[in-house]
Order: sequence, then structure tokens, then C-alpha cells
Amino acid sequence: LPPPSNSPAQEDAGHSAFWAYWTGQTISTCGSAITTVVLPLLIFQLTRSALNLSLTVAATVLPYLLFGLLVGAWVDRVNRRRVMIFTDLGRTLAIASIPVAAALGPLSVWWIYAVAFLSSTLTICFDAANFAAVPSLVSAEDLVRAHGRIQASYAIARVAGPFCAGVLLAVLTLPQLLWIDAASFLVSVLSLLLVRVSFNTRLQEAATPAQPTTIWRDIGEGLGYVLGHPVLRTITVLLLLINFILPTASAQLVLFATEVLGVGDAQIGFLYAFASGGAVLAALVAPRLSKHLPLGQLALAGVGVEGLAILVAAQLHIYGAVLLLWAMRSGADVLFAVSSYSLVQRLVPSPLLGRTITVLRVLSWPTASLGAILGGWAILQSANPILVYSFIGAAAGSIGLLFWWTPVGQGERSAGEGL
Repeated sequence: LPPPSNSPAQEDAGHSAFWAYWTGQTISTCGSAITTVVLPLLIFQLTRSALNLSLTVAATVLPYLLFGLLVGAWVDRVNRRRVMIFTDLGRTLAIASIPVAAALGPLSVWWIYAVAFLSSTLTICFDAANFAAVPSLVSAEDLVRAHGRIQASYAIARVAGPFCAGVLLAVLTLPQLLWIDAASFLVSVLSLLLVRVSFNTRLQEAATPAQPTTIWRDIGEGLGYVLGHPVLRTITVLLLLINFILPTASAQLVLFATEVLGVGDAQIGFLYAFASGGAVLAALVAPRLSKHLPLGQLALAGVGVEGLAILVAAQLHIYGAVLLLWAMRSGADVLFAVSSYSLVQRLVPSPLLGRTITVLRVLSWPTASLGAILGGWAILQSANPILVYSFIGAAAGSIGLLFWWTPVGQGERSAGEGL
């Protein structure tokens, strides 16, 4: 997946840079998947409290609301590759501090909250810079293929991480497992050191001298660009709606499988496994699908198919059919992610990429927590998971259909016009 170049040597350099980057991020994702299992288990062991588990989520989400816009503007002003390297080093130290603290004395739950907050803040910095990395490593034509491979490897890593954690718990304690995540961040650092391509500009764009500005003006520029661009503004509204509606389907899967399908832990595990398989398959076929549909329409098709899969799964009480439908749902979700990421990266100039992704997330992510809470409350009040899942599926499918005639459906044309 080399970026455009005029010589075989440059093509080889771009190809090597992408694969070095991809390898490091895949290994890092596998390590982080272990941490997402370990931290809740540690907190539950220490507190035996559902409230304390909720506080962990709050410690992870709060940094985005506090620092998201500021971080996005800052990342667009500095060397993005350097930001990724130093934030990975910071995350190494933060995660490693938990097993160190556990070895030195009783581990405090407040220390875990502090690490979760710091690690999440560093991840915001990393993700903002990371969003600009892929367009710098591949050509615009190869964005979908690159994101497909990235999403496929991430889906596999998210399965492999918890599996490895379960096996290693036979010989390691929970805090000791976090050394694996700490080491995976160091692998990411090494891979980024091997990448010699700048993440601050697309190679096909001519270099332009930067004009001095304040960071507050940069934040305003990012907000103004997203809200003033018809496609990005519509994507923001789309994300607000689907982030509000869809998270309940995943958050309440265990309850749905237990009460509606009447299955046990092993069968629930297979639901998650099939979901990962669907994600991998969708990520790999996304490049071919993008040749037949514009990216905006492909993203909306993903939303529509995901809603349809949830709606049909709510009506069928046949475990085997739901396995396939849940794989379809997960694959459609990945298809939306690959297409929407690629579309935004084609539309947005490189100097604005960090601000754009943080603005989109700050504006749309809070609805996910609210939607998940209200969805759980609706199931509790109605005592009818089928009704709630049916509403979620119908609503998501309708959104995918209704947004077909919005600027998102014309996003590919806008990208071609250089907006």
C-alpha cells in the first residue's frame, strides 16, 4: 500500500512504512485488549461494587470531554509521529505502574482510576495523531484497503488478547498481566521509529508555509470546518444518532442471549467469536465494495444492514440464526467504520485531520453513554429485551435509509471536487 511516488525506491519505502506501522499497532491493540479485561477484574476484586466499575468508564470517557478539542488542535501544530512515540512511552509507564504498585504494597482502586484517566488522556493524543498517519502512508485510492486491513487485524487482536489473558492467568496474577500491555506499547514505539514518513502532510500535497496562530483559534477553526462542511456536519448528526441507538445492542448482549435465546456462557462466547469473524470478513471485502459504491453510501449501507441484522435477530429465537446475524451486525459496523474513516480522510486537508477527528468524537461520543444507560433502563422497565432490540434495529435501519439522500450519500462526489 505505497503512497503515490515516482520511483520504485519511494514505493518500496512507502510500502515498508505502512507495514511497520501496521505491525506495531496490531501488537499494541492486542496488549490493550488484555488491559480492557484486567482492569475491570482488578476493580471488582478490590471493591465488589458495580458503581466502582462505572467509575472506571467515567475515568476513561471524561478526558475526551475535558481535553478532546484542545488535544486535537495541539496535535495539528506539532510533529504527529513524535506525539505518537512519546504518548506510547507515557502509556507504557502508566500501565506498568499498576503491577509495580501491586508488588510494593496493597493496590489502591484510586490508583487504578488515576491510571485509567491518564492513559485515556494519552490515548486521545495518540489517536488524534494516528488518524492523520494512514493518509500519509498510503494513497487516497488505497485508504479503504488500508483501513480494511487495519480493522481486520484489530478484530483478531481483540479476540487474541483476552484469550491470552485467560491462558496466562494460570501462571500470572492480574496485575502482572499488565506488563504485556506495557511491553506492547514499546513495540509500537519501535515500529514508529522505523517509519520515516511524515504524518503531518500527505505526500501528494504541496508543502505550504504555516501561518502563526493561537491554539484557541485552531480549535475554532476545527469546529468551524466540521460544522461548516455539509458532509462532515451530516456525519456528526449521523454519529450522534447511531451512537445513541446502537450501543445498547452490544452492552445487553449477555442479557439478550441468556433470557431470549436461553443459552449459557459457552454459547455466549461463540456469539462474540462470530462477531469477530464477521468484522474480519467485512474489513477484507470493504475495498472491493468501495469500487461499486461511493464511500458515503457504503457507510450508510453498513448502518442499514446493522439495523436489519439486529431487528431480525430480535424476532428469531434460533441460536444458529442469531450467530450468523450477529456476525453480519459486527461486519456491517466495521464496514461503516472503514468507509466513514476513509471518507473523512479524503475530504479533510492534512493540517486539519487531528482537529477533525477529535471534534467529531467530542460532539458525538457523549450520546453513547446516555444511550446505553437509557437502553438498559428501558429493558429493566419493560422486562422485554425483544421489544427494545426490535426498536434499536428498526431505528438504525431507518437512519441508514433516511440519510441516503443527505450530503453523506454524496460524500464521494465532494471528495472528488476537493472539498
